[in-house]
Amino acid sequence: MSSELFESLEMIEEEKGISKDIILDALESALISAYRKHFGAVQDVGVVFNEEDGSIKIFAHKRVVEEVEDKETEISIDEAKRINEKYGLGDIVEFEVTPASFGRIAAQTARQVVFQRIHEAEREKMVNEYSDRENDIATAMVRKIDGRNVMLEIESTESVLMPNEQVRSDHYAVGERYKVFVLEVAHTARGMHLVVSRSHPGLVRKLFELEVPEIADGVIEVKALSREPGSRSKMAVYSNNESIDPVGTCIGPKGMRVQEVIKELRGEKIDIIRYSENPAEYVANALSPADVVSIEVDEEKKMCSVKVPESQLSLAIGREGQNVRLAARLTGWKIDLKAMPDHEVAAMKNEGRGEEEIEVPEEGGMDGIAGEVEE
Repeated sequence: MSSELFESLEMIEEEKGISKDIILDALESALISAYRKHFGAVQDVGVVFNEEDGSIKIFAHKRVVEEVEDKETEISIDEAKRINEKYGLGDIVEFEVTPASFGRIAAQTARQVVFQRIHEAEREKMVNEYSDRENDIATAMVRKIDGRNVMLEIESTESVLMPNEQVRSDHYAVGERYKVFVLEVAHTARGMHLVVSRSHPGLVRKLFELEVPEIADGVIEVKALSREPGSRSKMAVYSNNESIDPVGTCIGPKGMRVQEVIKELRGEKIDIIRYSENPAEYVANALSPADVVSIEVDEEKKMCSVKVPESQLSLAIGREGQNVRLAARLTGWKIDLKAMPDHEVAAMKNEGRGEEEIEVPEEGGMDGIAGEVEE
């Protein structure tokens, strides 16, 4: 064989980061297998690589014994002494057994091993690189649209955005970039691929981590998140620092932070509300942008009976029940909405009274407790 093989291994080591020694170890095992397969040899053999002239030779190993029982693996002490006086019982004697036609077999085997090892190394590199990317965010570029499937490229790795992980408001086009949520790093017989989503609630959470340093730093916590992809999300936030308003911080100056998230979600509306350990206050916040007059809490049934002004009942319910449905998912409480006539609400405000479970909100809603932003 030519010394080009070893030059190629050095190039692979430099470009792919695969150690030449690792490839030679794999090549040695493959050549021994190929030798036994083609020449039916059963003796113990080894491979010697000569980088200077590019040669690859096969040597058989025989152990020195008093009396030979297996000619394939043993040699008598007398015969060994004739080869070299230095040999003693138990020593190993090497004999070159390289067949004349072995060069062609070695070249084919080397090519297969190198390609296989490169493939395995790249796969291992991807596994190491992406194994900690589960439940994280990644930037993907649309490479191809195949029916309802969207073929993506994520940092030189291919992925498929399946229909059930897509969002109806997204209009995918080749060459466009999208943020995706990595659900799983899957290993199959065909290699590794990323299972990604645009509809998972985790995408909203991770987008806010990118835009709001206080979330990434742990100063503000995202306590809960409910989402109807492409339409609306509700996110409950809590501040570990009393001097930092979690809602205002997530919205950002002039709404810049939340607008970046909305832009990435292609116009999906987002309600950012203040988390509370008090179920009544938490549910009232979650029903934003509707005002809440009073709440009765049933701890046993984990249900809240909520009264809202009659004029705001449809706002509290939301289109096709979306607002109350998202609020229930967010808080984990069943919500029973009831309308209170507006004149009774006005009378309660004039008298300055309300039920003990929650204070009557001021005119204009629960300002500072809940924030709603639309694109």
